[in-house]
Formats: sequence, structure tokens, C-alpha cells
Amino acid sequence: MKEAKTIDWAALRKDFPILDQQVHSKPLIYFDNAATSQKPCAVIDALVHYYERDNANVHRGIHELSNRATAGYEAARARAAKFINARSAEEIVFTRGTTEGINLVASSWGAKNLKAGDVILLTEMEHHSNLVPWQMLAQRTGAKIAYVPVTGDEGLLDLSQLDSLLTKRVKMFSMVHISNSLGTVNPVADLCVRARKLGITTLVDGAQSAGHMPVDVQAIGCDFFVFSGHKICGPTGIGVLWGRQELLDAMPPYQGGGEMILSVEYQKTEFKKAPHRFEAGTPDISGPIGLHAAMDYLDAVGRDNIWKHDQELAHYAYEKLVALKNIRLFGPGARSENRAGLVSFLLNDVHAHDVVTLADQAGVALRGGHHCTQPLMHRLGVESTARASFYFYNTRAEVDRLVEVVQEIQKFFGQ
Repeated sequence: MKEAKTIDWAALRKDFPILDQQVHSKPLIYFDNAATSQKPCAVIDALVHYYERDNANVHRGIHELSNRATAGYEAARARAAKFINARSAEEIVFTRGTTEGINLVASSWGAKNLKAGDVILLTEMEHHSNLVPWQMLAQRTGAKIAYVPVTGDEGLLDLSQLDSLLTKRVKMFSMVHISNSLGTVNPVADLCVRARKLGITTLVDGAQSAGHMPVDVQAIGCDFFVFSGHKICGPTGIGVLWGRQELLDAMPPYQGGGEMILSVEYQKTEFKKAPHRFEAGTPDISGPIGLHAAMDYLDAVGRDNIWKHDQELAHYAYEKLVALKNIRLFGPGARSENRAGLVSFLLNDVHAHDVVTLADQAGVALRGGHHCTQPLMHRLGVESTARASFYFYNTRAEVDRLVEVVQEIQKFFGQ
């Protein structure tokens, strides 16, 4: 594996044509990678090739185009298994993204395994996609929801309370790997070990981790893992749900229709085994093909190298921003190993949307709002934050420009 120092990061930027443009007559600085990442030419070319040469429905045809499309679709499934070290491609279910993956587990596994009085354990830093589906399930089944608390602005989980929360009533412990609002890296492997000792099923939301660090679901020890293609340089509308084969095989279908059946009669239907029983109808075929190209691209760079780069950039940004006056930062402190590649902050008496709007005028793309973590924002006593989130095509010079822009915004508001 290449060492990070041998990688020409500036050369890799040239693989992303969208970065070579101006916004409001200023060079674009894209710091909204936690919302979606940009796409390299390799992914764009894979999508174009599919639609120009191989476009056909999968699994159902025996003509050449269908054979090519099917081969590409199933090759992507095998590639996804390798990407997260699954035991088999049969453990990979294609979804529209992280959100649908969690909804699938909540609806299928949850409806079969949860009853009134059972407990679903989450954390206070969960994205709405790992919160709302469980709330809906709890309302349907009579189960209750409990939360591992967050320890204030530093954004760590208060694990001192875990023993009292992990009871025999807990049937599912669903947790985020990396917080999209705080940048906190949670000790998911340790949490899964503690849950497994009590027979608790676990799900890890890897939306912010799969494209930024090496992921090994067997080492993590979870039962389900979900991530989205568009956050790892792939297309939108495609995601991956990994589940242990024995769990997937025991789960009822999520949706009904074509493709997921063995046979249909007027009064009954027999369903395929996992993963196909969870992929009703014509799937997103180009999505997995583009995702395949994205996974190849990231692993050619090396996700261990990407992780070091992103962390170094986040630490650099944190240290530069925390030195300013009238600013509040959230998440683990500078040089913490628990911080991933993003920094969230607030300027005193300035709404996050104003910060983001003025930054945009300077060509800097940030994200402002509650980041789909409203309960966490309320826990922190704020309505929103401004967020800069980084990827391997970002640079220290861009961070320096961000700090300059923040200082200009402070001057604009008389700070």
C-alpha cells in the first residue's frame, strides 16, 4: 500500500472536472463532502459506457445486452462485498442509499423480531435516517427507544452509562460510525462486542465512513452495515446494505413485485433467497456500475491514505478556526483521533445560514442547518451550525481561504 506522502493529491484533483470552475467569479472550494462527494472521470466514464453500450434490463433477458448489464450489475455486488470485507456477495443488498437500507432493516427485521416492551438503543448523535425509521417501528410495535447520551460540545458518547442502557430488553443497537454533524468517530467495534455478549443485534450507519477509511464488517462485528454511493464518489440513488447471511435469509421481503420471486400463483408467492428477495422491480443498474468504478478508484488511492489526509486537514482547520474570536466549535478537539474530516462551528450572534450564504459568494461551498440531526442540535442548545467537510481532493490552501472568508464574515457583522 502506498504511503500518504507518495501520493500527488494535486494530480488527483484533475480527475474531478467539477472542481475546475468558478462560482460567483471565485474559484470553487467544495467543502460540502459530508452531504455528497464529487465524481471522478472514471465514474462518469463508466456511466456513459453503460448507457452507450450495455443498457438493458438485468437477470431477465438472454440477449447480449442483458447479459452484459447483468454481468456488470452482479460484478458490482461482488466488488461491494470486497470493499467492506463481507463473507459473500450474497450478503450485499443494493438499495437507494443509507436511508433505504436502514428502513429495510427496520421494516423487515424489526417487524419480525420486535414486540411491545422491547428496546431499540440509539445514540443522541444519530442522523434522522437512523432515528425516524426506528421511531416509526416503535410506534407500530410498541417498542421503546433509548439513547446513549453525548457529552456536550466535544461530541463524544458518554459510555459510562452504557452498562445501564444495554439491558436484556434491548433487541437492536443502531449506531452511527462517524457523526455527520460533529465529526466524531465512534468505537463501533467495541460497542458491537458489548452488545453481542447480550445477544443484541447491531446496525452501523457507515454513510460517513465507508469512503473515508478502510471498513471491515467482520472486524467491526456488527450484524448490519449501510452506506451510500454518492458519498464515496459514486452516483446518487445507489447504496449498500450488508447483513449477515443468516439474518437476511430469515427476514421477510421488504417490497413485493417482479424480480424478487421464484414463482407466483393467484393465491401465493414463493420468494427468492437474499439478496434478491430485497430487490423488487427493475433496479438502478447504472448505479452499481458507477459505484463499482468509485470503489476501484478509492482503493487505488488507498482508504488508509485518504483517512490520514482527511484527518490532517480537519485538524488543521480546527486549529485555525479555534484561534479566532467569537467562534464556537463542535466535536472532538484538535489532534483528537476521534475526529474525522469535518469541522462544525458557529459565529457569535450570526446564523449559520448567513455564514453559508456569504461564504458561497466567496466561492466556498459549506453546509448550514441542522444537518438532519435536529435532536442533537437541541441537545447542544443550538438550532444549526455551519459545517466544512473535507475529502482527499481538498487542500490546506483551501482551508486557509476558508479561514480568511470566516474572518471577512466576522468583519461584515462587526465582530
